[in-house]
Amino acid sequence: MFVDRKDAGEKLSMVLERFKDENPIVLAIPRGGIVTAYETIKKFQLQWDLIITRKIGLPHNKEIAIGAISLDGTYLLNEEYIDMLNISQEYIKKEIFDQTEEIKRRLNKYKRNENFPHVRDKTVILIDDGIATGFTIKVAIMSIKKHNAKKIILAVPVAPQETISLLEKIVDEVICLFIPDIFYAVGSYYKSFEQTMDEEVFNIVRELDNV
Repeated sequence: MFVDRKDAGEKLSMVLERFKDENPIVLAIPRGGIVTAYETIKKFQLQWDLIITRKIGLPHNKEIAIGAISLDGTYLLNEEYIDMLNISQEYIKKEIFDQTEEIKRRLNKYKRNENFPHVRDKTVILIDDGIATGFTIKVAIMSIKKHNAKKIILAVPVAPQETISLLEKIVDEVICLFIPDIFYAVGSYYKSFEQTMDEEVFNIVRELDNV
């Protein structure tokens, strides 16, 4: 159990210290992931950036993912689900376009540019505040690989064993502080898991820009 994202981030930073001499870049997934990544970035004075992925949702229920997309256009689709529900290619194409535009809008809002992080030949530490199915984080990993990162370390406070096992196959190392026997929602392993607001992201970005 973690007190909040800050507490989880402090605990994660202790484990991540061993990578500091590799001159890694930390990629945080906003909003909650930047709060969790903050301590590692600040404590070890590491390069950092944001990476945003978005769900491609069902036509009448956007919360249910049938796919996911990253900034550079890398996407992942649940083809079986799409075929079963007879979802049109026109809808998929429009969702891919719309969600890519939303990613760009958010990046411009948070960091004033929409550039993909400079990961070529670098050790990348990808940090979020927790993982459930791993669908959106998988597409982030796929896009980082396309940009020729040397090594990818995925670091999260909590995730289910099934998801960890899947992600271990596509990154160099997964660091997860707590893998519960029975997984519920990510927020159930935090005493406080309030939604991270844009203002908090802005404040962290401004502070880290001045470190």
